[in-house]
Amino acid sequence: QVQLVESGGGLVQAGASLRLSCAASGLTFSQYYMGWFRQAPGKEREFVAHISYSGSNTYYANSVKGRFTISRDNAKNTVYLQMNSLKPEDTAAYYCAAARTAVVTEARYSYWGQGTQVTVSS
Repeated sequence: QVQLVESGGGLVQAGASLRLSCAASGLTFSQYYMGWFRQAPGKEREFVAHISYSGSNTYYANSVKGRFTISRDNAKNTVYLQMNSLKPEDTAAYYCAAARTAVVTEARYSYWGQGTQVTVSS
């Protein structure tokens, strides 16, 4: 019943911006930390960012600090990832996930979306 659906990925040039969205249903959205992860071919899935229940606290991987911004709109059951100054190394499938607590390890997340592809060309 729980469903997370990502959207907003695409093909862009280095330096461009994208905003990813993740629409959640089937859960009490405000009771979950929401996170973003990414996975490139041949690499392990890595943590990108997470945001607390109300959006008051955020945490980012060092690789995206200063460039990406995570936010949420609990009225819309949606979490966002604003991605600025994109680099080729940001190319990956991006996944949103929901967790009961503030964690960065993927094993701690209860629900996952299907992913959306982001490709950054040089």
